[in-house]
Amino acid sequence: MSSYISLTSPTVSVKWLHDNLKAENLVVLDGTIVKSFDPSQKQIPNARYFDIKNKFSDVSNPFPSAFPSATQFQKEARVLGINKNSAVVVYDDKGIYSSARVWWLFKAFGFNNVAVLNGGFPEWLKAGYSTEPIKNYSVKAGDFVAKLKPEYMRFFDDVNKASKANTHKIIDARSVARFNCLEPEPREGLRMGTIPNSQNIPFKSLLNKEGLLKPEAELKSIFSEIINEGDDVIFSCGSGITACVLALGAEISGYKNISVYDGSWTEWGSLVED
Repeated sequence: MSSYISLTSPTVSVKWLHDNLKAENLVVLDGTIVKSFDPSQKQIPNARYFDIKNKFSDVSNPFPSAFPSATQFQKEARVLGINKNSAVVVYDDKGIYSSARVWWLFKAFGFNNVAVLNGGFPEWLKAGYSTEPIKNYSVKAGDFVAKLKPEYMRFFDDVNKASKANTHKIIDARSVARFNCLEPEPREGLRMGTIPNSQNIPFKSLLNKEGLLKPEAELKSIFSEIINEGDDVIFSCGSGITACVLALGAEISGYKNISVYDGSWTEWGSLVED
């Protein structure tokens, strides 16, 4: 095993992570949305908490988990001890959920040596690998540099234009029931509905019953029913989190022109009347 590693795929297996835990430039991030620091809870050894909702969001924005500035992202990544030569692996407590958002944020700020742990913490536990009590780590500040790649994130005006002109495939990651207005939105006061000209690929359809991503061939088959090679694609969801699971699957499937609508349905449904 090399003491310095590079990540060549958007995901890594729990076995790969276990085998490379001692790599000098490895940083393991826990991207769970809400984390309790109860010491009875466990984590992957030496994991550092990536606080999506507070440290890595624009908390002045009225909508949740809003895209941070490059200055904010760089500052908080450095606090976590992330360097320009780090190899970052991110997981969450659900399998593949918010970890994909963390992966996408790094890519949006010009950092590609990052991967999602396939199956997340549940898969790590299932494999019987060692854990430690959850704790806050104090680490030496890193030298991470954020370089914004604006094409990775889309905002209300972008999506409004794309929807009206039908220039992009807009793909919604919410459940079939939510997409078809058969069940209410979980966010109190948010209306049901869909972005005009959008289509639906529920993010859970990319996962098998164990919470692992389906094989690449199956992912390609799912996306090819809606997206053609070369299409410009915007992924949306409820609040910009699970849209990134679709972005992860699409990247594995070889699509290039993909982006995520940051505010997603929470923003659209609030700003646009039915």
